[in-house]
Amino acid sequence: MISIVTAGLFTTVQDGGRWGFQAYGMPVAGAMDRYAYNIANILAGNPPGAACLEMTVTGDTIKFATDTYIAICGADMRPTLDGRPVDTWSAFPVAAGSTLACGYAVRGCRTYLAVSGGIDVPVVLGSRSTYTRAAVGGLEGRKLKIGDTLAIGRSDTADNRPLLLPDAYRPAGAGDEITLRVLPGPQDDHFTAAGLATLFASTYTVTDEADRMGYRLEGPKIEHGGKADIVSDALPQGAIQVPGHGMPIIMMADRQTTGGYTKIGTVIGPDLALLAQAKPGDTIRLSQCSDEEAVDAFGRERALYEAAAAWRASALGREQYPPRRFTLTVNGQNYSIEIREE
Repeated sequence: MISIVTAGLFTTVQDGGRWGFQAYGMPVAGAMDRYAYNIANILAGNPPGAACLEMTVTGDTIKFATDTYIAICGADMRPTLDGRPVDTWSAFPVAAGSTLACGYAVRGCRTYLAVSGGIDVPVVLGSRSTYTRAAVGGLEGRKLKIGDTLAIGRSDTADNRPLLLPDAYRPAGAGDEITLRVLPGPQDDHFTAAGLATLFASTYTVTDEADRMGYRLEGPKIEHGGKADIVSDALPQGAIQVPGHGMPIIMMADRQTTGGYTKIGTVIGPDLALLAQAKPGDTIRLSQCSDEEAVDAFGRERALYEAAAAWRASALGREQYPPRRFTLTVNGQNYSIEIREE
């Protein structure tokens, strides 16, 4: 078990998201920064999709009831373990009774804490992710508070060696001007040529209205060619809605499933991690990209996961994928089964 001694601004349990239910009105949720989330699970030795804690702007103080192994990735919240500084983008053992303290994010916005075995909360519609607006998933469908306790899932690993992720696998630091690649459409024909030019030639600022649902930006007005409203249609993550006031809104993990504003483009998936680490006041530029560039960026992201997993295995001196062991009982006879992935 882990317990929350002091609570951060907005900490929730998140995993890869609740996919497959948008047609029924259920948002996806899931980790805002999928790169930091996935790398944290890799460093902790967890399978893809394990539930982590997502801490926003300010982190929590967490006490561990048992010996375990954890990883911290994402924003730098100056974490300490029993008063001693520990690195972000690292993994290390934690002894029973130890306390991890995370403070204000001096660089970036969101930090992910992965615990070996994952955070064990009930699965709702195939996911442990928290969607607070409907009180679904996570711990009672809400952000964490002082006194909360969370169970840790079973882990088949016995890691005890500290790991510090090489710079080659870390994203560019947040806090500088962020450039996001955008695929135009599906309603880019609802904007004037001047409006499209404005989108890709201007600098925008993240406003205070930036959360898990969407990031509202402020800057030069984007000109519509007609009405700003459309018949509501599907709203993918990264969609850039432009209401009548001409200011873009980029939809994020907790977005609604449909929307009735024109969408001038969509930020590609690999770049949404950069936006998830932006705070109000940070500046954003949008750059048009092709389908081929978007596919290439996705491939590079996947390759980084594979390379990071291979690096971890090498650093620990073991196979990249440890064997999974099961016991099968047939007619009262027990059989041990071991599955190895090549």
